[in-house]
Amino acid sequence: MTAPAGAPAAAELRVSRIGSDGDGVGHLPDGIVVYLPGTLPGETVLAHPQFKRGDGWAGTADLLATSDDRAAPPCPHFGPCGGCALQHWRDDSYLAWKTALLETALRRAGYGEMPAPAIRTPPGARRRVDLAIRRQGPALLLGLHGKRSADIVDLHACPVLHPDLFALIAPLRTLLRGLGGLRRHGSAILNLLDSGPDLLLRTDAALTTADRTKLAAFAQAHGLPRITAAIGDGPHESAALLRPPTTAMSGITVTPPPGAFLQASAEGEAAIIAAVLAGLPKLAGKARIAELYAGCGTLTFALAKQARIAAFEGDIEAHAALRQAANNSGLAGRVEALRRDLTRQPLSAKELAAFGAVVLDPPHGGAVTQAALIAASGVARIIYVSCNPATLGRDAKLFRDAGYKLLAATPIDQFLWSPRLESVTVFAR
Repeated sequence: MTAPAGAPAAAELRVSRIGSDGDGVGHLPDGIVVYLPGTLPGETVLAHPQFKRGDGWAGTADLLATSDDRAAPPCPHFGPCGGCALQHWRDDSYLAWKTALLETALRRAGYGEMPAPAIRTPPGARRRVDLAIRRQGPALLLGLHGKRSADIVDLHACPVLHPDLFALIAPLRTLLRGLGGLRRHGSAILNLLDSGPDLLLRTDAALTTADRTKLAAFAQAHGLPRITAAIGDGPHESAALLRPPTTAMSGITVTPPPGAFLQASAEGEAAIIAAVLAGLPKLAGKARIAELYAGCGTLTFALAKQARIAAFEGDIEAHAALRQAANNSGLAGRVEALRRDLTRQPLSAKELAAFGAVVLDPPHGGAVTQAALIAASGVARIIYVSCNPATLGRDAKLFRDAGYKLLAATPIDQFLWSPRLESVTVFAR
């Protein structure tokens, strides 16, 4: 293989570790770091640097001596598909690495405590997927993007996805081929609700009357309570509604908006809720909990069994779903659903100080501005649900600097074979 212009020459090296993106990491003869997907610690490889990545290079590798930790990937798409990065790693070593992601993040924040053993969700449990769509000549590709690539891997197998969602991919591919409103590309977000699969379809042109008839027939044939459509990132509208699209959150019926954020699996959600509830302090009868980034109520209704909740959410549709569920369930007096963009208008330290505990589940980028105000509030207990150890570590340092101790840290592997890690950490002062 010839190196691209400007790239270092191919070099034999030993892979030293797995990086935060799931790639093997080694060093070229001049000491420059190189990232090599599909390799494992201890392996000897012939590295082919191909493009710049940060202060180093990334590329491909020919295996010269393999690790005893190497395993056979369970998916035929592994490698080209960007959904999984670590199916080739033996399970115990993989899980130890995931636990170390949380441990390292907390150590960098100034905490020396070890995380609890990781909780792992099973294969075939993922209940949400965002599929890319592209017409390519006479074919229609429906699947996931390649790693750092606009290419689409046309899915014909997936050991991660729930079988009820995977079963829709082949018939959905057939349906999409015949839609006039899909000219070149689009996306299909599928959420598995208790009432059945929920589809948000984004196309690059308006659906025709014939398209809508086909979508309604598809919903009927495959048990979808709702199909919603949109042009690109524009507003969505109903394309088919056969029955209410609902799911239960801690026993409360919620109607999530189309394409809503849900925890990746029911098992992962249950583990997160259990860790959050275990982290709550003893609360007096009139004590309240502030829940930040509440979404549709994944944690809200579990927390409401323990105390009164002020649930803050910025997304208009998620907030509306949360408020409606609270009202319909008779919990309006116990759950106060408040719409507030916590990025532009975070709760102040004074506001937060009035609560007995703060529970937050921010997006992947964390909550650095809000976290600083939580730290300044002096609230007795902070429970942080995170899907990104790096931003958790950054925000946790603010708590450490404000005198908070780490009471518990629970890693939850619900993003199987990926470098992503869910966790629940509990801080007190």
